[in-house]
Amino acid sequence: MKGFRAFLLRGNVVDLAVGIVVGAAFSSLVDNFVKAFLTPIVGVVSGASGDFSAKTFKASGVKFPYGLFINAVIGFVIVAAVIYFLVVLPMNRLQDRFFPKAASAPMRECPECLTPVPAAAKRCSACTAQIGPRIVDQDPTGFDPRR
Repeated sequence: MKGFRAFLLRGNVVDLAVGIVVGAAFSSLVDNFVKAFLTPIVGVVSGASGDFSAKTFKASGVKFPYGLFINAVIGFVIVAAVIYFLVVLPMNRLQDRFFPKAASAPMRECPECLTPVPAAAKRCSACTAQIGPRIVDQDPTGFDPRR
């Protein structure tokens, strides 16, 4: 029981539970916003009544409520946009500001297996071949002024 209690009280599980509850409340808020404001605006623009939830069509005596799907698509787009612009974008900016990406080490190819290895490496990590010093100032004709 102690292990189970420790698992439940870990920060990740509690954070996940809070996120799910807040997400459900936010989803309900967005659904009602779509029903109250956006679908009437779309209805005014399109010339329809604005309430898509009542829109249906029949095929072989079966009723298909496609209006509910339209409302769900509008709600999804709004939720996705809000999450992107108010959560993801600011978090990416904060991470870039406070945790800048380290510059990657210059790479070169192993002469034996052509695997990319760091320029300062003396041995290839893939084939373990010894790699000689890098000749930076080599002339394209093959003449090395340091020899």
